[in-house]
Amino acid sequence: MLRKALTIPSGRRAKWLVLAVWIAVLVPALMFAGRLGDVEKNDNAAWLPGHAEATQVLDDVRQFQAADTLPAIVVYDRPDGVTEADVAKASADAAAFVGIDGVVGAPQGPTRSQDGKALQTVVQVRQGAGGWSAVREVVDAMGAVGAKDADGLGFHVTGPAGYASDSAAAFGGVGALGMISAVVVVVILLFTYRSPVLPLLPLLAAGGALVTSEALIYLLARNAGLTVNAQTSFVLTVLVFGAATDYALLLTSRYREELLRHADRHEAMAVALRRSSPAIIASAATVAVGLLVLLLATLNSTKGLGPACAIGIVVGLLAMVTLMPALLVIFGRWIFWPRRPVHGAPAPTRQGVWTRIGGAIARRPRTVWVATALALGALAFAVTGLKADGIPSKDQFTTETQAVTGEEIQARHFPAGSGDPVYVVARAGSAEQVRAALSGVPGLTGVTPPVVRNDRALILGTLEAAPNSDAAVRTVEAARTAVHAVDGADAKLGGSTAITLDIQRSASRDSTVVMPVVLLVVFLILALLLRAIVAPLLLIVTVVLSFGAALGVSALMFNHVFDFGGADAAFPLQTFVFLVALGIDYNIFLVTRVREESLRHGTRRGALIGLSATGGVITSAGLVLAGTFAALVTLPLVLAAQIGFTVAFGVLLDTLIVRSVLVTALTLDVGRWMWWPSKLFKRTDDPAPAAPEREAALAMR
Repeated sequence: MLRKALTIPSGRRAKWLVLAVWIAVLVPALMFAGRLGDVEKNDNAAWLPGHAEATQVLDDVRQFQAADTLPAIVVYDRPDGVTEADVAKASADAAAFVGIDGVVGAPQGPTRSQDGKALQTVVQVRQGAGGWSAVREVVDAMGAVGAKDADGLGFHVTGPAGYASDSAAAFGGVGALGMISAVVVVVILLFTYRSPVLPLLPLLAAGGALVTSEALIYLLARNAGLTVNAQTSFVLTVLVFGAATDYALLLTSRYREELLRHADRHEAMAVALRRSSPAIIASAATVAVGLLVLLLATLNSTKGLGPACAIGIVVGLLAMVTLMPALLVIFGRWIFWPRRPVHGAPAPTRQGVWTRIGGAIARRPRTVWVATALALGALAFAVTGLKADGIPSKDQFTTETQAVTGEEIQARHFPAGSGDPVYVVARAGSAEQVRAALSGVPGLTGVTPPVVRNDRALILGTLEAAPNSDAAVRTVEAARTAVHAVDGADAKLGGSTAITLDIQRSASRDSTVVMPVVLLVVFLILALLLRAIVAPLLLIVTVVLSFGAALGVSALMFNHVFDFGGADAAFPLQTFVFLVALGIDYNIFLVTRVREESLRHGTRRGALIGLSATGGVITSAGLVLAGTFAALVTLPLVLAAQIGFTVAFGVLLDTLIVRSVLVTALTLDVGRWMWWPSKLFKRTDDPAPAAPEREAALAMR
């Protein structure tokens, strides 16, 4: 029944029904998808786990100051020294800021620096339901005030509100990212299909999948508590475009083969769906389940990314096994113009590059896989240089922003942490003891007298180092140790740098827990699909080796070429899930075909036939996925650039080296033991491979 259900989109009448259903789904989906940004939560509380100390402080501080506010640090500078007119200008600006919708309370300042060359005003900005976008509107309004009658006086808004504004501007390019991804897909498919019309079909299907995914995620975020942030949006875009197009490539390649064997295109599609759907479904299931394992993470930003992207993968799968085949059958053979597949025409032989590579590997498979594994291991060793302990605020962007410039100016004239304090909340009866302990921490200055509300006290301290920097994190660790040591105080320390520290700790825990579970889940799926144990184990090892090599090369590039200031704490786990799940994708495409051919020709010959038959389509799929992730570098964000580079490089490495060379060499060397303990293993007839040309001909039968 399942096999019959898979062929429904190929029916003469059913294809129109499938198209009608998708149109009916897309009409409301278009409305909901455009509102995804309304449910994004980009505040610190939404990213951190509820048990984190910094999260608890955020809740406690609400009784001392307006809730959900961020400090905006306004910095004025004049290299020759600020004048009295400059001070009057800054004072007038502070009064004007009060009238801006979203500014909370009275600004603090302006304060003149000790060197007399800068002024500083601290303004509290309400973030509210609008998140970063609301903060950006306030900061823009403040900028308009600061630009008026400036007379050469420098004006910059930095601090948490300034960086939130710059982040909103940077993430505003996510819409354009979809267009860039579409262009990348079209260009690669034009070279793959050599048809000016055919690439439009997977593009339409992938676009429909993305819109539907965004609509579902919006509804879940609004009604079921799913955490969605700006990072989710850009990862979802490239993942759906890349993965869905991969599935379309595999289906279309098999459909084209069957058109040569069947006069009726509906029958050809039915056969193509029966033969390609198991691999496509298994691949999508592996990626989706691997992403769902992220629900075990404690970091909300990582936990929310998993189900959102899993929804994208599942919807992309549904689009490519229903909408895509229906469209292909509706348009008929002419969609392949100018190279229309004609029934009965001689099948094109596969005597290309993958046949020649297979023949070369077959001569000395053990030497090939050992050398390849050693080379990948050497690259993986460089991962020790990866600095995945957070990205300092000033290093978050690939371009210069006003918040970064403002922080640099502020650090030259004021204590680097002024305006962005650490917060300590403790029992009122122990407030003075906690203040004394905090005052004795090196790296902290300007510890304020306690402010008491009910039975709790709030104490502030100023970091000498720039917020979120390594030095600031070390100071926060020392400060927490000091205040926790005050007996009976129930003291907790928070603030933006404390949030960075808690994110690091949560990310480290998540990697330790989630990575092994992902590997176990992927192994079980492969074991069920291949009905074997040895092959899944070997495939898992190759993908992990590929991930390590990709991360090692990324560490070298980040440190010595791109000169990034660090990597996000959750970066290793997120790229691990993407690369392991997507890497297994291509191995499934290859090994399921190898198993199919092994049933007829034996394992060693089946390995070469499978490589020859799938080499071109898998390479094209890898180029598409790598291209869509590479499009992330167009966003002016270091995090996006790092994910884009690492996943793109890892996919290419897996497609061109690991899948084609390493896995093929292992299969040739291990032989029928790949399928232990299945019935296929028990077959003793495993002849040596024929000449490459002969295997190419067999691949087309």
